[in-house]
Amino acid sequence: MKNILQSIYSYLDSRFMLSGLIQFAKKKKVPEHKHSFWYYFGGICLFLFILQVLTGILLLLYYSPSVNSAHESIIFIMSQVKFGWLMRSVHSWSANILIAAIFIHMFSSFFLKAYRSPRELTWITGFFLLLVFLAFGFSGYLLPWNELSFFATRVGTDIAGTLPLIGKHIKTFILGGTDVTGATISRFFWLHIGILPLLTVMILGIHVLLVQTLGMSKPIGIPENKVKEVPFFPNFILKDSLGWMLMLAIIGVLCVFFPWEIGQKADPFAATPIGIKPEWYFCFMFSTLKIIPAHIFSIEGEMIALFGFMIGGLLWMLVPFLDRNAAKERRSPFFSVMGWIVLLYIVVMTAVTYLLPGL
Repeated sequence: MKNILQSIYSYLDSRFMLSGLIQFAKKKKVPEHKHSFWYYFGGICLFLFILQVLTGILLLLYYSPSVNSAHESIIFIMSQVKFGWLMRSVHSWSANILIAAIFIHMFSSFFLKAYRSPRELTWITGFFLLLVFLAFGFSGYLLPWNELSFFATRVGTDIAGTLPLIGKHIKTFILGGTDVTGATISRFFWLHIGILPLLTVMILGIHVLLVQTLGMSKPIGIPENKVKEVPFFPNFILKDSLGWMLMLAIIGVLCVFFPWEIGQKADPFAATPIGIKPEWYFCFMFSTLKIIPAHIFSIEGEMIALFGFMIGGLLWMLVPFLDRNAAKERRSPFFSVMGWIVLLYIVVMTAVTYLLPGL
């Protein structure tokens, strides 16, 4: 048996250079300090993405992307397929936790100034991953074809349609027409299982390669004698896997006690329900659009808000090039304060959506 395993290893090693990867893993070091806890959220994001892929593949075996069968296939998965309710609940809960983990990972990297040279591209690829996973959430939200997802999608695409010149064209392209129809669910389905996974694999591959090549950033201001290096394998990876198991346990508890609801089948001819809102990770934008005045200096308020989000996102992506102090290993109070303002704004506006639904 031992000879057989050695033969298999030799065969794979000669083709995949496994010995080189093993040596790299043994030599790779990870800085350990009082802020090391935040490093593990990157691995948690990767684990949750893998969980999404595995449960998504299982759901694909039974899901049918059409107006007449989408909701019925969800009911079949939840009630007839063995452990189908569990797989759908794991998929839905892990998707939400994944986006939360990405936000935590992004803000922790921001406050630790992990974006400074030479890790600018690591930050930018991470930012694009956030956008891709938000698109995952938006496209996947409609697929159950229930009342809540239908009208939330209509509201979201109506907002995109307010952009000057290109808004109506973007809305038509996204929906496959002027309203949410069977063409929309078909487009969202292929976007969700085809285009977005391909983009994710490409960007994630670059992101992970950069992290492995450049290593993990040491926070500014921590003395060298307070930082020690530990082996990536097995020390760091064992602690990382502990975080994965903790996430799996949390998701399991949520699925058992709070299984994901099916909801009522969407009726395109029904009136929009009162208090309709998007998923929580879009709520800060949703509340902003509700609060902003209809017109500001004869310009539509929604248009100003949308441009504000676009410019804000662009500046956030370009932070590594704007924060010159970080490149010089110095903290910039301005960027730290702005980071806290952005974080507080997202939290407050999200809370407003749930606490003041009639606003």
